[in-house]
Amino acid sequence: MSTALAPPKTVGESRHGEVVPAFAIIGWRWISRNPAATVAPILIPFIFLYFLRIISPASLFPAEVVGAMLFTTQNIGNWVLGDSATWRIHTGLQDLFVASPLGKVRYLFGIALSNLIPAAPALVVLAVVLASVATVPVAFWFILIGAVAVIWILFSAVGIAISSRVKSQREIWPVGNLVFTVVGMLTPLYYPLSAVPPLWRDVALCLPSTYAALLLRGALAPGSLSAATMLLYGATLVGSAALGTVLALRLYRWKST
Repeated sequence: MSTALAPPKTVGESRHGEVVPAFAIIGWRWISRNPAATVAPILIPFIFLYFLRIISPASLFPAEVVGAMLFTTQNIGNWVLGDSATWRIHTGLQDLFVASPLGKVRYLFGIALSNLIPAAPALVVLAVVLASVATVPVAFWFILIGAVAVIWILFSAVGIAISSRVKSQREIWPVGNLVFTVVGMLTPLYYPLSAVPPLWRDVALCLPSTYAALLLRGALAPGSLSAATMLLYGATLVGSAALGTVLALRLYRWKST
């Protein structure tokens, strides 16, 4: 009895569908071998929330939880920076990716996904907290998913762009923490934009995360913003994030080692 054998795949033939699952496995193996990797993303925003719950009005707490979700998503870029820089500087793994048909766009989505997986439990816990402290409209959850997806891709792209400029292993931690902490503080994620000093406010209005926060606060309290304002915030978020992602990919030194 003879059996038909499938022809072997050539180098250029599509194994592209295997790329994303492979990167997902990387993220899963990280947290399966080191469960503490899922604890850190939960603790960092909860440190802010703990003190804000004590010193700020209770009415602001639901919006502060939303800000913690955006902060957690934004900080994925710092992890992407660390992984990408380590693979390039320490292990030389990026050379294999460059020599493959992968391309830097699929590489971005792959490494972003591998770092989203450890952050996902923190986002779920924060979503549960939000649902327990506020009456959340159904439409809010769909807007939240869209805003988180946009911020995730944008700051993952920023992370790999910066990683290609890092020259040594010792620079990864201070550079990543400096950049993403400063951006997180400048963006009014945990507090209203009206509470920000004027000069600081002008800087914040240049950051896409600001519009994600404004959009989600409006969605959390239906009727607080007009439909036109919500649409403006959403369009500004998507447009500025798309521009930022394109610029970050252009700045990313894909072929340099």
